[in-house]
Amino acid sequence: MDEIRAGTLHLSDVGLTAAFESCTLPAAEFHHADHVRLAWIYVCEFGEDAAAERILAGIKRFADHNGSPGKFHVTRTLAWMALVAESRRSSPEIRSFPEFVAAHPHLFDPQRLLHFYSLSRLESEDARMGWIEPDLRTLRRCVDQSK
Repeated sequence: MDEIRAGTLHLSDVGLTAAFESCTLPAAEFHHADHVRLAWIYVCEFGEDAAAERILAGIKRFADHNGSPGKFHVTRTLAWMALVAESRRSSPEIRSFPEFVAAHPHLFDPQRLLHFYSLSRLESEDARMGWIEPDLRTLRRCVDQSK
């Protein structure tokens, strides 16, 4: 796990979720791998649909609290959540995040969504503000955003 850039590995899963949800986690310590870890924790704890809704609301609140509302991106958040959930489904026996990292190294490539989306589609305002379907490959999402 030393090869991934994460700022929260010193925190327990409970500590990470508490710091994130209370917005006491410094934004500078919350990297891509930390987002993946939080998504994994939420999927394990709440199931896919509730995890997707919870992380979507949490990341919006976290971005707003840290003065970076422009960093919040609905499609990116839900697409990553879907990738983490799919990986979790494929390896339900995994009980620790280090094992999850070892089994699913593709999740730690921040550019992974470009396997599913063209850059122009992913960077569009529509994608930032709501869910849009991928244009390159199908991606199973966790929660129906059309409701």
